[in-house]
Amino acid sequence: MYETEPQGEVLDQPDFLNAVVAIETSLDPEGLLQLAKGVEAELGRDFGVVRHGPRVVDVDLLLLGDIELRTERLTLPHPEVTTRRFVLVPLLEIAPDLPFRDALDRLEGQRVRRVGVL
Repeated sequence: MYETEPQGEVLDQPDFLNAVVAIETSLDPEGLLQLAKGVEAELGRDFGVVRHGPRVVDVDLLLLGDIELRTERLTLPHPEVTTRRFVLVPLLEIAPDLPFRDALDRLEGQRVRRVGVL
Protein backbone atom coordinates (compact mmCIF):
# COMPACT_ATOMS: atom_id res chain seq x y z
CA MET A 1 0.00 0.00 0.00
CA TYR A 2 1.31 3.42 -0.94
CA GLU A 3 0.38 6.96 0.07
CA THR A 4 0.57 9.26 -2.92
CA GLU A 5 -0.03 12.88 -3.68
CA PRO A 6 -3.02 13.75 -5.88
CA GLN A 7 -2.42 13.85 -9.63
CA GLY A 8 -4.55 15.22 -12.44
CA GLU A 9 -7.11 17.98 -12.43
CA VAL A 10 -7.80 18.37 -8.67
CA LEU A 11 -4.61 18.75 -6.63
CA ASP A 12 -6.10 20.42 -3.54
CA GLN A 13 -7.28 17.27 -1.76
CA PRO A 14 -5.90 14.74 0.72
CA ASP A 15 -3.34 12.13 -0.29
CA PHE A 16 -4.55 8.86 -1.79
CA LEU A 17 -3.86 5.28 -0.80
CA ASN A 18 -2.87 3.17 -3.80
CA ALA A 19 -2.21 -0.49 -4.34
CA VAL A 20 -1.84 -2.84 -7.29
CA VAL A 21 -3.08 -6.41 -7.26
CA ALA A 22 -2.57 -9.28 -9.68
CA ILE A 23 -5.44 -11.67 -10.26
CA GLU A 24 -6.30 -14.64 -12.41
CA THR A 25 -9.64 -14.44 -14.18
CA SER A 26 -11.62 -16.09 -16.90
CA LEU A 27 -13.58 -12.86 -17.48
CA ASP A 28 -13.18 -10.97 -20.72
CA PRO A 29 -12.04 -7.31 -20.47
CA GLU A 30 -15.57 -5.86 -20.49
CA GLY A 31 -16.76 -8.39 -17.91
CA LEU A 32 -13.82 -7.58 -15.63
CA LEU A 33 -14.47 -3.85 -16.01
CA GLN A 34 -18.15 -4.39 -15.15
CA LEU A 35 -17.15 -6.35 -12.04
CA ALA A 36 -14.71 -3.60 -10.96
CA LYS A 37 -17.33 -0.87 -11.42
CA GLY A 38 -19.80 -2.95 -9.41
CA VAL A 39 -17.29 -3.23 -6.55
CA GLU A 40 -16.76 0.54 -6.66
CA ALA A 41 -20.51 1.12 -6.46
CA GLU A 42 -20.89 -1.32 -3.55
CA LEU A 43 -18.12 0.51 -1.67
CA GLY A 44 -19.88 3.86 -2.12
CA ARG A 45 -18.22 5.36 -5.19
CA ASP A 46 -20.17 8.36 -6.48
CA PHE A 47 -19.69 8.39 -10.25
CA GLY A 48 -21.14 11.89 -10.57
CA VAL A 49 -18.26 13.73 -8.87
CA VAL A 50 -15.47 15.75 -10.46
CA ARG A 51 -12.95 13.73 -12.49
CA HIS A 52 -9.77 13.16 -10.42
CA GLY A 53 -11.55 14.58 -7.34
CA PRO A 54 -11.90 12.95 -3.92
CA ARG A 55 -13.49 9.50 -4.01
CA VAL A 56 -13.99 6.52 -1.76
CA VAL A 57 -12.45 4.04 -4.18
CA ASP A 58 -11.16 3.93 -7.74
CA VAL A 59 -10.41 0.62 -9.47
CA ASP A 60 -8.52 0.78 -12.75
CA LEU A 61 -7.69 -2.13 -15.05
CA LEU A 62 -4.06 -1.64 -16.00
CA LEU A 63 -3.18 -4.79 -17.93
CA LEU A 64 -4.91 -8.01 -18.86
CA GLY A 65 -2.23 -10.38 -20.06
CA ASP A 66 -1.10 -9.42 -23.54
CA ILE A 67 -4.50 -8.04 -24.56
CA GLU A 68 -4.49 -4.74 -26.42
CA LEU A 69 -7.94 -3.19 -26.59
CA ARG A 70 -9.52 0.18 -27.27
CA THR A 71 -13.26 0.61 -26.78
CA GLU A 72 -15.41 3.52 -25.68
CA ARG A 73 -15.19 2.32 -22.04
CA LEU A 74 -11.82 0.61 -21.81
CA THR A 75 -8.28 0.84 -23.14
CA LEU A 76 -5.72 -1.88 -22.37
CA PRO A 77 -3.01 -1.44 -21.43
CA HIS A 78 -4.26 1.56 -19.44
CA PRO A 79 -3.19 4.62 -21.47
CA GLU A 80 -1.54 6.35 -18.49
CA VAL A 81 0.23 3.37 -16.92
CA THR A 82 3.67 4.70 -17.91
CA THR A 83 3.04 8.30 -16.79
CA ARG A 84 2.01 7.68 -13.20
CA ARG A 85 4.56 6.89 -10.51
CA PHE A 86 1.71 5.84 -8.16
CA VAL A 87 0.90 3.07 -10.65
CA LEU A 88 4.39 2.04 -11.68
CA VAL A 89 5.98 1.74 -8.24
CA PRO A 90 3.52 -0.85 -6.89
CA LEU A 91 3.07 -2.52 -10.30
CA LEU A 92 6.80 -3.14 -10.67
CA GLU A 93 6.96 -4.37 -7.08
CA ILE A 94 4.59 -7.26 -7.86
CA ALA A 95 5.67 -7.74 -11.48
CA PRO A 96 9.32 -6.64 -11.79
CA ASP A 97 9.74 -8.24 -15.23
CA LEU A 98 7.28 -5.88 -16.91
CA PRO A 99 9.00 -3.55 -19.41
CA PHE A 100 8.21 -0.32 -17.55
CA ARG A 101 11.40 0.31 -15.52
CA ASP A 102 12.65 2.96 -18.00
CA ALA A 103 9.32 4.79 -17.83
CA LEU A 104 9.54 4.90 -14.04
CA ASP A 105 13.12 6.17 -14.17
CA ARG A 106 12.01 9.08 -16.41
CA LEU A 107 9.22 10.25 -14.08
CA GLU A 108 9.96 13.12 -11.73
CA GLY A 109 7.96 14.31 -8.75
CA GLN A 110 4.79 12.42 -7.92
CA ARG A 111 5.52 11.53 -4.30
CA VAL A 112 4.91 7.84 -3.56
CA ARG A 113 5.57 6.50 -0.06
CA ARG A 114 5.13 2.88 1.03
CA VAL A 115 2.89 2.71 4.09
CA GLY A 116 2.00 -0.96 4.41
CA VAL A 117 1.45 -4.35 2.86
CA LEU A 118 -1.92 -5.74 1.81
